[in-house]
Amino acid sequence: EGNEPGDSTKITYRELLHRVCQFANVLRSQGVKKGDRVSIYLPMILELVVAMLACARIGALHSVVFAGFSADSLCERILDCGCSLLIT
Repeated sequence: EGNEPGDSTKITYRELLHRVCQFANVLRSQGVKKGDRVSIYLPMILELVVAMLACARIGALHSVVFAGFSADSLCERILDCGCSLLIT
């Protein structure tokens, strides 16, 4: 379920696995490998879950950064993490 009332999506485990594997391949093609750090800056949507699971699937560490932070706080969190990729 999303942030807005009535905003929801249904997905099967098979569809989720397919999307996660596809995105894991995208991450690999961008040079992300086991042990790398990835920051994720997305609203509460299905793609956020897919990105987190794809990172876990290839062994990359992920840090979710929400939009409630100021621009400076956001910048600090991303730089402190030392991420190799930012997903938006």
